[in-house]
Amino acid sequence: MDNTAAVPPVVAIVSFRLGHPDGVSVEAAKWAAAFKALGFAVLTVAGAGKADRLLPGLAIDATPPPTPVELDGALADADLVVVENLCSLPLNRGAAAAVACRLRGRPAILHHHDLAWQRPPFTDVAAFPPTDPQWAHVTVNHRSRAELATRGISAVVIPNCFDVDMPRGHRRRTRTTIGVEEHEPLLVQPTRAIARKNVPAALRLAEGIGATYWLVGQAEDGYGPELDRLLSAAWVPVVHGLRAGLTMADVYAAADAVALPSTWEGFGNPTIESAIHRRPLAVGCYPVAKEIAAWGFRWFPADDHRPLAAWLASPDPSLHDANLAIATRHFSLTTLRRRLSHLLCARGWGAR
Repeated sequence: MDNTAAVPPVVAIVSFRLGHPDGVSVEAAKWAAAFKALGFAVLTVAGAGKADRLLPGLAIDATPPPTPVELDGALADADLVVVENLCSLPLNRGAAAAVACRLRGRPAILHHHDLAWQRPPFTDVAAFPPTDPQWAHVTVNHRSRAELATRGISAVVIPNCFDVDMPRGHRRRTRTTIGVEEHEPLLVQPTRAIARKNVPAALRLAEGIGATYWLVGQAEDGYGPELDRLLSAAWVPVVHGLRAGLTMADVYAAADAVALPSTWEGFGNPTIESAIHRRPLAVGCYPVAKEIAAWGFRWFPADDHRPLAAWLASPDPSLHDANLAIATRHFSLTTLRRRLSHLLCARGWGAR
């Protein structure tokens, strides 16, 4: 009798950084779990953060890029490589070119959360994303898939998906931790602090509904001085940052409403997270929001506080029931595993 256990194929997930609270890191972790459920062993490779193999040359703005020897060593045992946004945005062109070169002719998935021409600093950048007959391209929305198609690149859409059965957080404990009384309205912006997240609009919304404003993420991309100016000038109480011991489930539990006033998002995870946690959401007019809203979600405008204020004065639970049902039907982790499985089978990359 042959007692030799089957060796699972290895998928390597490669990114600028992993293990952080940014959207790419969060979604990469979900993909890692989905691949494990589909019978793969998972290896993570990143320039910064938490990964099985750290190659500093992959980090955003790092120089020099990783050498061919470093990349070949990090990816030597990978049967399939998933590149998370590193070849989508030219944040480290040397690293993107090096990764693309080493992946030529081998199975890979380029997972695009954003694309170069969708960001104002990179609208004129050519040669992004790279492509190869052995690669599959995956976008998180239909807008990006269509834009790739105009550039001769075929892609499939796998939207961001979520644990719709995740445990709920602790409302009273969280509010106590951040110093907000139970009777005080609390508006949460569960994003990083960068220009396109539109912090000024969230502050205006908080002022309009008379709420304490909680910005969860830290400033990035040089936004710190502007953020300090905005928060110090706010007319409402401000909480900034995620306190030790708290989770995002706690953040949503503490909130009375959620703000996503962004001018651009590749997807916008709070659109689904707010539904899962049964919280009303005020959304900005970023392009992909219209695509997600088409599923039937009921949201409030981020640029007019009056509809949200009226709902908070007389809440209608049917809004939460409807939003949660849509999230469960179309954006669950089961959906992610099914869509990934279809892609892998279509390419002949299924687990042995």
